[in-house]
Amino acid sequence: MTVGFCIKTRQRKVDEATVAAYRTLPVANVSDCMSRMFAGGSKLRPIHNPTSVLAGPALTVRSRPGDNLMVHHALDVAEPGDVIVVDAGGEHSNAIIGEIMAGIALKRGIAGIIIYGAIRDAEEIRRMGLPLYATGITHRGPYKDGPGELNTVISIEGMIIEPGDLILADGDGVLCVPFAQTDRILAATQQKFAAEQVEIDQISAGTNDRTWVIDTLKARGCSFTE
Repeated sequence: MTVGFCIKTRQRKVDEATVAAYRTLPVANVSDCMSRMFAGGSKLRPIHNPTSVLAGPALTVRSRPGDNLMVHHALDVAEPGDVIVVDAGGEHSNAIIGEIMAGIALKRGIAGIIIYGAIRDAEEIRRMGLPLYATGITHRGPYKDGPGELNTVISIEGMIIEPGDLILADGDGVLCVPFAQTDRILAATQQKFAAEQVEIDQISAGTNDRTWVIDTLKARGCSFTE
């Protein structure tokens, strides 16, 4: 196997029922249930107007900065509902995808694309409605020479993503839930979401208990002066 220029076969991916369940939950709640320790970084922002949670199994790509040959192959082999996640080094000199590739993604039923790098044709992609996250925008197009890797372990801002892991994204950013932990984190997130809905109802009714604030200040040794 050629290191840095190879195509691997994805061995497993999260199932559709799991994806659908996570799609009903805010990414922030999931992040809280992962100890607030994992994120795709604050630079990854939605190019589209997010009105729902992007969720799907990861099809991972490691691309040479400014080159999209392996991303093109990812478009050809992706399954409907996949989220293509591209580590392009966070480089903004050249766009990794644009309008044409976004159109192919929509036609193939790809759920969304995450680019740790730049894109172009931003306004047209917004109009098309493809869920797309990137760290920058440039008019300069990509090269198509390689190298790159498909279905390999990648890292974005320290967040490890393995092929088939669950990718989540909304207006707050991008998060990866490891394949083996999706059931446990789902149960914890559903519980947290339900508790927050109770708190929101209490705020609306004016019955929420805020004594925890003063209790925490006192417990941590805060001094109070007249």
